[in-house]
Amino acid sequence: MIAGILSVIGAAICLVFGLIFPWMKVPIIVGLCYGLAALGVAVLMRAGQVSFGHAMYSCIAGYTVAFFARAYPALDGLLLVAAGVVAAVVAGAIIGLFVVRYREIFFGMLNLALSMVLYSVLGKFYEITGGTDGLRLERPPFAGFHFDRSGYETALLVTALLASLVLGALVQRYFGSAAGEALAGIKTNETRLEYLGMSARRILWSGYMISAALCGLAGALVVLLQGLVTPELGYWVRSGEFVFIAILGGSAHALGAFIGAVVFQVIQLVGTMLLAGTWKMLLGATLILVILVAPTGITGVLPIKRWGKSREPKISLQPIAGER
Repeated sequence: MIAGILSVIGAAICLVFGLIFPWMKVPIIVGLCYGLAALGVAVLMRAGQVSFGHAMYSCIAGYTVAFFARAYPALDGLLLVAAGVVAAVVAGAIIGLFVVRYREIFFGMLNLALSMVLYSVLGKFYEITGGTDGLRLERPPFAGFHFDRSGYETALLVTALLASLVLGALVQRYFGSAAGEALAGIKTNETRLEYLGMSARRILWSGYMISAALCGLAGALVVLLQGLVTPELGYWVRSGEFVFIAILGGSAHALGAFIGAVVFQVIQLVGTMLLAGTWKMLLGATLILVILVAPTGITGVLPIKRWGKSREPKISLQPIAGER
């Protein structure tokens, strides 16, 4: 309950800052997109698996948005986002059938290899993908309205905030459901899951598609914001940033992905201003500090679980009068 209230307050603060300081709209939207993508990576981390190539789903969604926007210029931005997410889910369903057979480093490296294959293909087929220059798209109508630049960014900001709040709550609910507990069971004791009659591969496949959908949504929103998509959106460095944020925030709560995204954006913005050439050293030092001080991430040291349990009914275990 308290985590939900804090999430709403945080969203309101982001909206107010975006409206008062228009230059902050873009960093806030990008940060929210990073949070959504990191939330997708955190879903897999619940199963003890880390993907080093999940940016490919952001890239797939981004190129889908660009292809549809260029083919149908009057298509609404919300429909473009939906098309991008569907493309990412379909790709995740197909690729997931193969990668869920593997675990740990093999799982991570196979995702990385597939993402680099996609990156190379997009860079080579210039006539279709625009090569390394990418594809540009005109600003589409959004929610049935034609906005100027400021209004368009505000609409994207509101959309990103609503998506973050709703999807964050749904993912947290998924974590506490039977399916989410089964996903966590892959990390603790996969053999026991199989003995209980559950298919670990099918459970992980479902989580993998949820992860692909979240990364796809992030990629679609970023492309609409920038008006440009390039193969860099699916490069391994971007995947590494998603993993960095997920580790930084932790997977104990869905809120962790967005806390990690905030910290990442602040370090990136402040670091580029004060340490233009060496700001990535600050990122590395931050990650080392978190690993040493809070191995389970920022949410791992916060009393979020106690917040969620504080309102649970207390069951009395004292014997009833007259009972021996």
